[in-house]
Amino acid sequence: MPDAEFEAILTRAAEEGAKRALADVGLDGEEAALDIRDLRSLLDCIRLVRRTAMQTAVRMITTGVMLALLAGIAIKLKIFGGGP
Repeated sequence: MPDAEFEAILTRAAEEGAKRALADVGLDGEEAALDIRDLRSLLDCIRLVRRTAMQTAVRMITTGVMLALLAGIAIKLKIFGGGP
């Protein structure tokens, strides 16, 4: 079998396999490109939410530590009322 014919058979088989795989997951037809764009957009949004949630958690922990330090300093210096 000549190499060119073998390459053509492989190319055809790969195309058919890709079409079948997309059809199996429901990404065939006219709306397939739009569906894939929507899925990518959804994944980008999920990544943004995850990143924002992580940043918010770090800020809250940092703020809590700073407030605890300030409260400790205030108690140590007896700023809020006199004690014995």
